[in-house]
Amino acid sequence: MRLSRYFLPVLKETPADAQIASHRLMLRAGMIKQASAGIYSWLPLGFKVLRRIEQIVHEEQQRAGHIPMLMPTLQSADLWRESGRYDAYGPEMLRIRDRQDRDMLYGPTNEEMITDIFRSHVSSYKDLPMTLYHIQWKFRDEVRPRFGVMRGREFLMKDGYNFDLTKEDALHAYNRHLVSYLRTYERMGLQAIPMRADSGPIGGDDTHEFLVLAETGESEVFYDSEITELKFGDRQIDYDSHEACAAVLAEFTSRYARTDETHDETVWAEVPADRQRVARGIEVGQIFYFGTKYSEPMGATVQGPDGKPVPVHMGSHGIGVSRLVGAIIEANHDDKGIIWPEGVTPFHCGIVNLKQGDAEADAACEDLYSAIKGLGLEPLYDDRDERAGGKFATMDLVGLPWRITVGPRGLKNGVVELTSRRTGESEELAPRDAVAKVAEIYAPHHPHVEAALREPMEGRSFHTWM
Repeated sequence: MRLSRYFLPVLKETPADAQIASHRLMLRAGMIKQASAGIYSWLPLGFKVLRRIEQIVHEEQQRAGHIPMLMPTLQSADLWRESGRYDAYGPEMLRIRDRQDRDMLYGPTNEEMITDIFRSHVSSYKDLPMTLYHIQWKFRDEVRPRFGVMRGREFLMKDGYNFDLTKEDALHAYNRHLVSYLRTYERMGLQAIPMRADSGPIGGDDTHEFLVLAETGESEVFYDSEITELKFGDRQIDYDSHEACAAVLAEFTSRYARTDETHDETVWAEVPADRQRVARGIEVGQIFYFGTKYSEPMGATVQGPDGKPVPVHMGSHGIGVSRLVGAIIEANHDDKGIIWPEGVTPFHCGIVNLKQGDAEADAACEDLYSAIKGLGLEPLYDDRDERAGGKFATMDLVGLPWRITVGPRGLKNGVVELTSRRTGESEELAPRDAVAKVAEIYAPHHPHVEAALREPMEGRSFHTWM
């Protein structure tokens, strides 16, 4: 994308009502615009990040064998009355009536609707296990929406629901989700710690929240520092194996890690003092097992092996997709702006032309732009007729992980400058080598880039001086 043709309404001044870094930087970087309290329009840059995160979630859900679908945002109140939650949920639920005077609501979650879908179409234990999920906009009428997308009223969420014949099978689904979430967050460059939590209005006794440590987190958390040394990495897990998934759960939950609602001073005292940590955390997901809480009152049964009806065991699993944008920024920024991890960056590399209008600099930038696009990556080329300082400030603000700077002085020596946004370190490379290095960085995230790297670089269309 050429910046001269892009819609990127960056702000020089920090909005007065933005209290935390992610809110300030998302507004300044032209990612969002507030429509009303707790509700935002996602502008092109923010929308690209949102879609990157959503794609990772889809890929990891389907890797775990979960089936995507889509449910509506408006739901009938009658379903919620069946489960007993319509009056119990609280004022966060936006209740409305349509022109036929039917009670409706803007869905804060979908346990009732998915249970109704299940009971309408599944009748035999032979169809189990089954996990369905969707990514959909939700609404919760927060009393004090704040912190931008971190605690808005409208938000994008992945919510999934498992249906199993027995408690043992449902707990395997629980473990499987924990494993898939660990992989999901690491792909986004985050360490999200699973912590024993309170189930709230969803219900059930088994639940873990995934929290990203950050000073601006709303939750106080208590954890054994050893847990921060754990990494899921590139391990291959058989999601159908009860033993493999249970082993990962045990590894990541055997050390103390709890939110303030479930903190136990007696158990906490058993953690060695030098490993005790108290911090703030941002919730980015939660998994639940709640048994037959919804299936029994709503009649979601299947015919068991003995021919008798059996209420299915259920669980639900959520990831805050839009909330993750804010959480990633909270964990990855400095005083200049955002620092995107490679897995979620809106553009893979920035190209800065220090002398727009110079024939050689223009030609070099065009070649770099075409070469990076040819690898299946998306560069952002700052081709504006602006001062170099302004171009650098924009690139630092929007936080692309890598920047290639092109200027007449470097070109005389046959080099461009490749800079890491995270470390600030730069190196001078031949343009061909700069493209190759960017490709190597992104190959683990993009299989098509890895395939393109196997083609000889000599066959690429570079300018004669390159």
